[in-house]
Amino acid sequence: MSWPAPITLSGVHASLEPLAREHAAGLTDAVRDGELWKLWYTAIPAPEGMAAEIERRLALQAAGSMLPFTVRDAEGRIAGMTTYMNIDAVHRRVEIGSTWYAQRVQRSALNTECKRMLLAHAFEALDCIAVEFRTHFFNQQSRRGIERLGAKLDGILRSHLRAANGTLRDTCVYSIVAAEWPTVRAHLDHQLQRPR
Repeated sequence: MSWPAPITLSGVHASLEPLAREHAAGLTDAVRDGELWKLWYTAIPAPEGMAAEIERRLALQAAGSMLPFTVRDAEGRIAGMTTYMNIDAVHRRVEIGSTWYAQRVQRSALNTECKRMLLAHAFEALDCIAVEFRTHFFNQQSRRGIERLGAKLDGILRSHLRAANGTLRDTCVYSIVAAEWPTVRAHLDHQLQRPR
């Protein structure tokens, strides 16, 4: 059996289910909300590339390096994608990444709850020693969101990747380690319980 195995995670504001080809139309609608693929500092599939992106993620799942999810909002509408990626089954580490959400759910409780569910599953069910997050140096919204979770900046990988537009990406690497999870969990629970 692969590690981690596909699973559905459900909360009040969001649910995560294993990515499937039949989610293509809903994901295409979600990515159009905000024209997310036009952001230069991140790689979000354009509507015409959604089927190929689903196939890419499913191939990485088959190879054991990714576990992709479709994100649904509280009403059950498809709102985006997220993954466990760069899976290291030997050392029990995962990265949460390749995440994007329709503009309509950004700055809502949805992202906090998705991260809370993914972190809980990683630390409590998968017994991970650490969970990592990576983002572009210039993706300030993502960096602030990662820091609000309670992740700490491990460092910046300079000229780490070449983007589709030819620019070089400096990658900010963050993590939460197992010993920090109880405090991070309490913080996320507080964030989800406070009025918005």
